[in-house]
Amino acid sequence: MVITCLVWEILSFMQGKTRRSVLESLEKGPRTPSIIAGMTGEHLPHVSRALSELSEKGLLQCMTPNSSKNRIYMITEEGRKVLGELRKMD
Repeated sequence: MVITCLVWEILSFMQGKTRRSVLESLEKGPRTPSIIAGMTGEHLPHVSRALSELSEKGLLQCMTPNSSKNRIYMITEEGRKVLGELRKMD
């Protein structure tokens, strides 16, 4: 299988522990940042930053973008593919 340069860039981006654990927590279903922080053991500001970065890359999406608090995030199909590739590399 040929992996494009863009895919390598995303896989490299995902090497961060917080980004990966946030994305993995969303595999089980939509979550709020507070729930993700509790599940992953990461500090809420780190989770919030990771959610923003992952969203910019198209790996997750906010289901409630107009809410100022308790936004709900879900993984995208692209996010699932990236996790699958990361697991192959482990």
